[in-house]
Amino acid sequence: MRIVVIAALVLIIASLASALIYVIRDRSGSDRALRALTVRVALSITLFLMLMAGYYFGFIPGRL
Repeated sequence: MRIVVIAALVLIIASLASALIYVIRDRSGSDRALRALTVRVALSITLFLMLMAGYYFGFIPGRL
């Protein structure tokens, strides 16, 4: 579960970085930055739901 969470966080940061690059470099008015930010939001929601499900099903312990 830890590897999945770390991989999802890396993908979220990569999507955010690509959106920043599209905003800075793309002057043509395309919607690539919007798509990258949409992917980031979708990944964030998916990660949140996965963490909730992992806690519910016992993959993530409640106390250390």
